[in-house]
Amino acid sequence: MQSQGRRQGGLFLRGDAGLSLPYDPLSMQRKSPASPDRSVSLFRPSGRAALILSLLAIAAVSFALYLRYNIIQNTPIGLACEAGEQSLTCTVRLAAIHLFVRSIFGWTAVAAALLQLWRPSVVVFGIGLISAAFGLVLYNTRLSALAVALLVLSFARAWPGTR
Repeated sequence: MQSQGRRQGGLFLRGDAGLSLPYDPLSMQRKSPASPDRSVSLFRPSGRAALILSLLAIAAVSFALYLRYNIIQNTPIGLACEAGEQSLTCTVRLAAIHLFVRSIFGWTAVAAALLQLWRPSVVVFGIGLISAAFGLVLYNTRLSALAVALLVLSFARAWPGTR
């Protein structure tokens, strides 16, 4: 049976019957979540890159723990450095204190994580991971935790050339 009514802006108007659509709405449905589109390649480091990133993260946490408990919070070293001793240990201690007081570790981690969300890269991911590891151990926990969350979200991003 032909549509009885007048055409207005792509829709057919019928008397009291309501609107009738000139297209098939079933053909325009989205794909079901059970079968996602696999044509876009998500950010996934290779096995070698994942191994290197893991080793760098372990090394960063280990060095940050060494700095915190053997240099920064060590009372005899702290007293010697405050008394004016000029040594490499005191210089490293002072530099680490300046970096975490100004939240440099946390802000660097957040900046790298945001850059990672924008343009995924293994190198930027590594910089963010190492900065976040230092920040979590050396008193920049809030910013570093935010950076870790953003780095985890970056696994849902597509590689730059795959769209």
